[in-house]
Amino acid sequence: MSRAVFIGDESLWAGGHPPGHPLRPERLRDTWEMLHAYRAFDAPNTRIVSPRPPTEAELLTFHTREYVDAVRRLGQGERSFNYSRYGFGPGDNPVFNGMYDSEALKVGAALVAAELLLDNEADVTFSFAGGLHHAGRNFASGFCIFGDGAVAIHRMLAAGWRVAYIDIDAHHGDGVQAAFYDDDRVLTISFHESGYYLFPGTGFTQDLGEGIGRGYSVNIPLLPYTDDDIFLWAFDQVVPPLLERFAPDVIVAQLGVDAHWRDPLTHLALTTHGFESLFQRIHRLSPRWLAVGGGGYHHTVVPRAWTLAWGVMSDQTFSNLLPEAVAANYTPPFLHDEGQPPIGADQRQQIRQGTEKIVEELKQLLQF
Repeated sequence: MSRAVFIGDESLWAGGHPPGHPLRPERLRDTWEMLHAYRAFDAPNTRIVSPRPPTEAELLTFHTREYVDAVRRLGQGERSFNYSRYGFGPGDNPVFNGMYDSEALKVGAALVAAELLLDNEADVTFSFAGGLHHAGRNFASGFCIFGDGAVAIHRMLAAGWRVAYIDIDAHHGDGVQAAFYDDDRVLTISFHESGYYLFPGTGFTQDLGEGIGRGYSVNIPLLPYTDDDIFLWAFDQVVPPLLERFAPDVIVAQLGVDAHWRDPLTHLALTTHGFESLFQRIHRLSPRWLAVGGGGYHHTVVPRAWTLAWGVMSDQTFSNLLPEAVAANYTPPFLHDEGQPPIGADQRQQIRQGTEKIVEELKQLLQF
């Protein structure tokens, strides 16, 4: 039975993006409440550990000093400089007071998760507030201010570990890929809706890395309306053979759930059943597992999907009927989806054929 540690407390959603923003702090609160309603931390192999703020030196393992200083100044209310050069402004990346503290804490949570694994105090850790995979070294992007995953990976690299990063968010994990694009110690694998249809417009099969890192960046761009069966087929074709060849010490998995068919910002067609199957596959393949959160913008999907994720990580099975304490907030009151995405047989066949071509191209490029 896995020793599973959940990184979280109320400080992670005490601040955050302003009202109306898709990455609303309530996503975290609602997940926390559902997990507690299920008594998901009562099992003897589970525990909760609070996050800590990162040091500046830890942030600088990925980000530039200029950028860290700019975020700090903005968080303190200063607006007297050109902050658009760092990716901030109206839209995806608004400026808000307290932003340095709230977003840095998510990095600290991921570092706590990494340190528990490094110290052999856990087999799997879940930093559910993170997964901010678009952040660049010196700019914010796609709701992401600090790159918690990249900083945590740097921490594990410093200990001599080889890291495999698997990203199932509907958006390409461009920030993490860029951080290690020329590094053969990190294998990044991103499944995402094709950049022809969705932000950030990157992550194609030909993007394989550079220098000694060539062949260590892997992208599976999926067609709109890709469903559970097709996604899982692609995962099974790509991930196990590449992990066997790479032999990582740890898997860092970004568990964004915006590939769900009801997500308002994307066009994929997964269900909670598909997500649970993905979580199970990652669990089986992981020598150690650091999971981070990510996207997901349908308010009833995120808590249910991440509750299922924690169940897999901690070897627990939760009742499909939601606990009374939270059931009134969900219609119908079930952990798993009741409906299915409305995809016709002809459309599904076209998507399957397109995915087979993508996987075959990748196999030829990477020779596996």
